[in-house]
Amino acid sequence: MSSAPLTVLCVATYEKGQEFIRECRRLGCRVLLLTEASLRDADWPRDAIDATFYLERDRTTRDDLLKGVSFVARTEAIDRIVPLDDFDVELAALLREHLRIPGMGETTARHFRDKLAMRVKARDRGLRVPRFVHVLNHDAIRRFADEVAPPWFLKPRSQASAVGIRRVEDAAGLWAAIDALGDQQSFYVLEQFVAGDIYHVDAIVSERQVVFAEAHKYGQPPWDVAHRGGIFSTRTIRDECPETAALQAFVREVVTAFGLVRGVTHTEFIRAQADGQLYFLETSARVGGAHIADVVEAATGVNLWREWARIEVAGESGRYEVPEAGRRYAGVLISLARQEHPDLSAYDDPEVIRRLEKRHHAGLLVASDDARRVQALLDGYARRFVADFMATLPAPDRPAS
Repeated sequence: MSSAPLTVLCVATYEKGQEFIRECRRLGCRVLLLTEASLRDADWPRDAIDATFYLERDRTTRDDLLKGVSFVARTEAIDRIVPLDDFDVELAALLREHLRIPGMGETTARHFRDKLAMRVKARDRGLRVPRFVHVLNHDAIRRFADEVAPPWFLKPRSQASAVGIRRVEDAAGLWAAIDALGDQQSFYVLEQFVAGDIYHVDAIVSERQVVFAEAHKYGQPPWDVAHRGGIFSTRTIRDECPETAALQAFVREVVTAFGLVRGVTHTEFIRAQADGQLYFLETSARVGGAHIADVVEAATGVNLWREWARIEVAGESGRYEVPEAGRRYAGVLISLARQEHPDLSAYDDPEVIRRLEKRHHAGLLVASDDARRVQALLDGYARRFVADFMATLPAPDRPAS
C-alpha cells in the first residue's frame, strides 16, 4: 500500500466545512478545494488547503466540470471527492463516476438529493412516508388530488431544506401552480400535508452501520419559519421523549434502505397529529445546516465535520472508531434581525455558550445537563427575540449558506 498522503478534493459551493478541511490536514492529507468564484474571499482555512479551484455554478456545464477536474487530475492523484453541502452531492458523485474514484455514485446520490427518488425508495422499502405523486402525468395528479385532502406541498425535487416549497390550498390553486411551472413540472413532487411535530436525527455511518445518532426536535416546522416568519430553533431530545428510540431505529432503516456506506447524514421525520405515527420526510448525505452541528457538539462533544473527515480518510479499511459521546442537552435559536449587528449582551444566562455572529441575524447556542432548562431558555428567548430583533423577508429561491 502506498505511503503517500491521501489527496482529498472538497467540493463546496457554499461557505462551510472549514473544520472538515482542517481535520483532513491534521490527518496528513493534501487538500484541494473546488468552490464558487464568488467565494474567493470567504473565510476558508487557507493554511490547510494546498490548492483552490473556482467555478461559476450557474454558468459551468456538466462537461466543463468534468474537463476542468480531469485537467487537475493530470497532476493531482485525487483519492477522495467530498461534497461539503447538499447542493454539491450530485457534483461529487458525477466526478467520482467519471474519474472512477471510490465513494457514492450518481444512482445512490439521487436518494440523498432528489425528493421524489427518496420518497419512492422509502415507500418501496415499506417505510412510512406521506402520500405523494410525481408532477408528471396529469391523470395521476388528478387521482391524487381526489384521494388526498388538501392542503398539499408542491416541492422541487432537488432543492434543500424548505427552499422553493409551496403550500397549495385547493385544486384550482394546484393546477394554476402546475401550469405556471411549464416545462419544469417533472422536476417537482406533490405531497400530502401532514400536521405534526418535526424531528431530525443527525448520524455518523461507518461501513453501512449507524455508529452515532442524536435525535432533535424543531421548535417550529422549518417551512413555517422560512415562509411565514418566526424563530428557528432545535434542541436535543433523549430518553425523556418517547419518540427518541423510534427515531433512532427509523434512521437505521433509512440508512440501510438508501445504501449509505460511510459518512454523515441529516434525516427529518414528522410525528403526525392524526395517528401519532412517525413518517419519513427526507434525508441527506451531509452535515445539517443552521448550526445543527454546533448543537450536536455542545450536547455530546462530537464534532460531525471532524468525524466525517476521519471516516473519509479511513475509507474502505473500516479503521474508524466513533469517540465516546457525552449526554448533555443543547439547543440553538436563530432569527433574522432588523439590526445589522444585533446586541445579544442582555442574553447572559450561564447556559449561553455561544452568540452567533452573522450580519442581520440573532442567534444563541445554549447547553445544560437539564433538558427542561434548555427548553425553557429557548421558549423564553424566542419571545424576547420577537420584540428585540425579529425581521421577516420573502422565502428565498435558493439558500444563502
